[in-house]
Amino acid sequence: MNNFSLSMTHRSALLGEEYRVWKHASGLDVYIFPKKMTATYAIFGTKYGSIHNRFRTDESSPMTTVPDGIAHFLEHKLFTAEDGSDAFERFSEYGADANAYTSFNKTCYLFSCTERFDDSLRELLSFVTHPYFTPESVASEVGIISEEIRMYDDNPSDRCFYGMLEAMYHTHSIRRNICGSVASISEITAELLYQCYHTFYRLSNMALVICGNVSDEEVLRIVDEVLPTVPKEELSVFCENENEQEPPEVLDAYREQRMQVSKPLFNIGIKDTNIPSDGRARQKKDATMAILDEMLFSRAGEIYNDLLDRDLISPALSYGYTISESSAYNSLAGEADDPKLVLDEIKKHIARIQTTGLSREDFARGKRVMYAEFVKSFDSTDSIANNLFSFICEDSELLSYAEILDEVNFDDVCELFDHSFDEEMISLSVIYPLK
Repeated sequence: MNNFSLSMTHRSALLGEEYRVWKHASGLDVYIFPKKMTATYAIFGTKYGSIHNRFRTDESSPMTTVPDGIAHFLEHKLFTAEDGSDAFERFSEYGADANAYTSFNKTCYLFSCTERFDDSLRELLSFVTHPYFTPESVASEVGIISEEIRMYDDNPSDRCFYGMLEAMYHTHSIRRNICGSVASISEITAELLYQCYHTFYRLSNMALVICGNVSDEEVLRIVDEVLPTVPKEELSVFCENENEQEPPEVLDAYREQRMQVSKPLFNIGIKDTNIPSDGRARQKKDATMAILDEMLFSRAGEIYNDLLDRDLISPALSYGYTISESSAYNSLAGEADDPKLVLDEIKKHIARIQTTGLSREDFARGKRVMYAEFVKSFDSTDSIANNLFSFICEDSELLSYAEILDEVNFDDVCELFDHSFDEEMISLSVIYPLK
């Protein structure tokens, strides 16, 4: 293991969990989370997603703008090798279940297996680090992804969600579909794919996360076999900070569309532009908002039960807070005959609570629920690995989240509540049935 150095061992006395971080000579960070479970889960990912569409590698150079959807397009194309073979087929031969996904700020390639872990890990590291694109293969993929985009465009839940983002954000690229549009992906070329690959798929911008019943020696040996031991020339990549140009208020308070649904769907978005620059501070805000949302919108809360008792919503109301380095928002989604009335009633509830104050009993309950959910996430290797990689992309640390949850007090929640539901920060997106 001469080509590795142990960067850090993270432990949590509260959770009784630990993992280690190794730095490979190539610049790759390797995270090994030992867990004695049947399935082993691996993620090889890069801190590159759909929002990174304006960047430069020299601080004095002009920004390069690439078509929307190129990160997702790149994810698709990496699975095909120069000889025409498909990595999915090899994973299937090894008995592994492989997949990949692109989000707003990351791209992940992954597999889960119960046997032949060594073979699957070699395959994962190999195909992601050997890109091969030609004009012909790119043109072929345009047709495939165009069908995928049309499928998402025909999905009412997807359209309602993006309608919310489009209404909330003026310029931030989070308002545009991760897959891009049929028009934008038609502009993608092999040269652009290589440019984005070499900019963002540098091993120093990536991480390998392994969770399961494996040894450090086994993982590190395979990494050393497959990856170069001399780091490539480092690039200083400057991505446009989308949040700097984003006004605090929403673009539109209301958006509606009509699609093939039996009952109107709604997404309520509550925009947040007060985003801490420090990763741990963002974790603290995320934990505090999670407790606040549980207090306000859960099935144990007053708002949900009032709306349900009056038949204003269907039972399946979902809610959650999303925060990253450049964007943050709260959201509620569900079905209702009159979504505008639902939003009005939620606003009335919020105003009433602003007068009477939050409940300490609700705070204690919300904190217990969120802590229990976090502890439960350590019951599966896929949850651990995916959560760990998400924290890595946010310059945060997974196990410390338990300590942060423990630190959140009632005053923290009250202060956040006082600054989180301004009228000009709220957008409503609705999908109505076809006339």
